[in-house]
Amino acid sequence: MSRLPIYDIEDALLDALKTHTRLIIQAPTGSGKSTQVPQMLLTNGVLGDGEAVVLQPRRIAARMLGSRVAEELGTGLGEIVGYQVRFEKAVSPRTRIRYVTEGILLRRMIDDPLLRGVKALVFDEFHERHLYGDISLAQAVQLQRTRRPDLVIIVMSATLDTAALEPYLDPCHVLTSEGRTFPVDISYRDTRSRPSDPPVWELAADTLGRAIRQGAEGDALVFMPGAFEIHKTIQAIERLDEARGAVVLPLHGELNPRDQDAAVSRYDRRKIIVATNVAETSITIDGVRIVIDSGLARIPDYDPNRGINTLLIEKISRASSDQRAGRAGRTAPGHCYRLWSEPEHRERPLQETPEVRRLDLAETALMLKAAGFADLSLFPWLEAPDATTLERAETLLRDLGAADHNGVITETGRRMLAFPAHPRYARMLLAAETYGCVYQACLIAALTQGRDLLVRRTGKDSRDRRDDVLGDAAWSDFLILMRAWSFASRNQFRLDACKRMGIHAQAARQADAVFRQFLTIAERENLTVTERAADDDAVRKCILAGFSDHVARRIDKGTLRCEVVHNRRGDLSRDSVVQDADLIVAAEIHEIEGRSVNTVLSLATAIEAEWLADLYPEDMNTAVHVEYDPSSKRVQAEEQLRFRDLVLTRKRLDTPPADEAAMILAREVEAGRLTLKQWNHGVDQFIARLNFLSRTCPELELSPIDGDDRLHLIAQVCHGAAGYKDIKDRPVQPVIDAWLSSAQRHTLDTHAPERLALPGGRKAKLTYPPDGDPYISQRIQELYGLTETPRIAMKRCPVLIHVLAPNMREVQITADLKRFWQEHYPRIKQELQRRYPKHEWKDLNGTAPT
Repeated sequence: MSRLPIYDIEDALLDALKTHTRLIIQAPTGSGKSTQVPQMLLTNGVLGDGEAVVLQPRRIAARMLGSRVAEELGTGLGEIVGYQVRFEKAVSPRTRIRYVTEGILLRRMIDDPLLRGVKALVFDEFHERHLYGDISLAQAVQLQRTRRPDLVIIVMSATLDTAALEPYLDPCHVLTSEGRTFPVDISYRDTRSRPSDPPVWELAADTLGRAIRQGAEGDALVFMPGAFEIHKTIQAIERLDEARGAVVLPLHGELNPRDQDAAVSRYDRRKIIVATNVAETSITIDGVRIVIDSGLARIPDYDPNRGINTLLIEKISRASSDQRAGRAGRTAPGHCYRLWSEPEHRERPLQETPEVRRLDLAETALMLKAAGFADLSLFPWLEAPDATTLERAETLLRDLGAADHNGVITETGRRMLAFPAHPRYARMLLAAETYGCVYQACLIAALTQGRDLLVRRTGKDSRDRRDDVLGDAAWSDFLILMRAWSFASRNQFRLDACKRMGIHAQAARQADAVFRQFLTIAERENLTVTERAADDDAVRKCILAGFSDHVARRIDKGTLRCEVVHNRRGDLSRDSVVQDADLIVAAEIHEIEGRSVNTVLSLATAIEAEWLADLYPEDMNTAVHVEYDPSSKRVQAEEQLRFRDLVLTRKRLDTPPADEAAMILAREVEAGRLTLKQWNHGVDQFIARLNFLSRTCPELELSPIDGDDRLHLIAQVCHGAAGYKDIKDRPVQPVIDAWLSSAQRHTLDTHAPERLALPGGRKAKLTYPPDGDPYISQRIQELYGLTETPRIAMKRCPVLIHVLAPNMREVQITADLKRFWQEHYPRIKQELQRRYPKHEWKDLNGTAPT
């Protein structure tokens, strides 16, 4: 093996470890850090009698790196070098370098807080910011600062942003390897992406064909977001004349180990690998000089407001793009073709969003509580999660009985930790002991831990055989999976038998191994694991115990639409066998992107409403629901039986509650959608007068009528009614008059009168704008003899005078009548007298005309 670039910093690494126990290593893709740094620690005696645990974000990388390093050291896998992932491991007491996925380390920290026998923790590809990587690093730093100062912590990545990490690890030492990668030319699309573009797999195949025609040499690596897109891409590539004779292979996490190994093997002809982002880092694929990047990935996310997991195709970050491009320059100069434009590239985020800010934290929260963090906000997060996500996790743990109302882990919660599964399934496994179905529950849990057991897109013959053998009627989708697994097991998981039935043989075999592990754990936890027939209702109740917040009710028989606890909605999966059930519990709720984004309820189980009352009596309630029907303009009411906030049954009431009906009608009136004929200008002016005087003379202690008061007055008018016909002609004035006592009404009439006395016995109507000053509008002749501006509200407010011409058009607005007569009247009189000679026009002799 040629000397890898990472060895350029070997001496610096060993020197740094003499004074520091925390290191950050930045080394480019292909430098050899994933395989060689652990070997440096071993061969130079840094590990002593201990082992190095190397954390990898993905199972496929942990397995392949373990195999590669074992081969380099000339030892069998599982001896000096091994790997351990969920439900699978190849290690022994002699293992000194152990590649693991991040959750494995966190569980080990809970079981053994001192990490006895571990000398070094190596966090590889840390830039991906996987949830368990963040948590494990925080726990490791805490352990090192307190009880294990000898523990070595090394964080590695090719594209790591150290701005936040260095202060968090301080004191630490940073090492940088420049590497010796070859130059990679990068090409972009000439135009921005458009909805009318061909599918991404066709763009990729066309780009590959063009690259080969232009003389591109070497193997090719095509990045696609998921298995479906990989399948379509391979089909498109195999139609290319330029790809004739090439080996075209998929690479993704759901493949069996043999097919994964085939993708990274050497061939005597051009190799074209179509992969998900598992090929971005860690895994070495020799000979790649062409990278075609879709710029997309299926990125897991979690919506804490709805409590659902999402797996949507999203644009990758610039850092991930650089990782992918670097794959083309490991052995020779290469070329990366990006299927998006350069302006679009600049718009992408620099780094991926850390998983701690986008995933369900329930399992993590349970582990942290077991580690002593009852208040998760006190955990030393590298980057704190969203408060809503954290609260959702806390709520779920309380619902499952894993934590008490103070956040402290319960005995049930500690027992749940024994099972390496989401807390929902762990709770289900414990409940199974009560219902006498531990064997069945272990199988159900095992069938959900890996890839789908049933092939989604299969031929008619397979579907017919599947229906004949597995049946199409069942109380749960889990029952169909259990029957499918039993069929595969009876046939020794043979590929031919499973293929005819549309069953993934490898998935069934893997589920079998997980099933046996769950049974072993359950037996160790003193659960009864003997295989025996179980009552169907008992198994259904057991499933309900783990998923009570996923209870859903079918909206109607004509569609698959469902209402779900916590005010959510979704569609029952079209593949579900419980489509005739009114009430179900869904083990999975996913938001899936296709032509549009749909919330899909899958792995559903039919349940009975009375079970909810028996198991969760405190969550059952009866309430009267009142709503307005715009078509009939009536308020309707029904009595609802609810589980939490999910309506189970409805019963129509003849008469809605009077107070609620009145308020609903009042809101419709206030919004202008209904009209009270007796609510006229006089009513509005009464309110305006009152509010004006209350504002101007607060010492009079008159209560104004604000928005809420107005609404309640309207509600009084509507009280006892259920529809518009009942209220449209109702009297309003008596309700308004009752707002003030007789003394208060006298005060109002005195200081905010409806009319203002004018000379000659006339009375002018006062108008009170809602937000302005009161005013009167009068013709000039009607103002003769009024020499001073009238004042109201205990003489504090002058009345605005809107002076009108004989034709009732406004010619002046004034709050100073004396000045009007002196300065403006002579000019106005001169202009108007010519137009209206028959009207009286008095002369001004130093005073206002009288």
